[in-house]
Amino acid sequence: MASDSLHAPPERLSKDTLHMHHAIVSLMEEMEAVDWYRQRADDCDDEELKEILLHNMREEMQHACMVLEWLCRNNKDFAKELKENLFKEGPISGHHG
Repeated sequence: MASDSLHAPPERLSKDTLHMHHAIVSLMEEMEAVDWYRQRADDCDDEELKEILLHNMREEMQHACMVLEWLCRNNKDFAKELKENLFKEGPISGHHG
C-alpha cells in the first residue's frame, strides 16, 4: 500500500503532498513493471509471447509518461526540471538547473 512508504503521519500532510506521493509511487510501480516485462521478454523463447510481453512493456511506459505529465502539470518544481532536462541535445550530464 502506498501509505506504507509515507515518512510522516498522513493527517499531517497536505492534500497536494499526498497527491504527489500517489503519483511518485505510481511512477515507481510503472517503471518496475517495464523492467519486469522486459526481463520476461528477454527470457522468453516463444516469439508470439515475447511480442505480447514487449507490447505490455510499452503500455507501462505510456502509463509512466502519463504520470510524468501529471507531475509536470501539477508541480512547478517538477515542471521546471522536466522542461530543462528532457529532449535536449548534447551530453545528458551537461544540463544543469
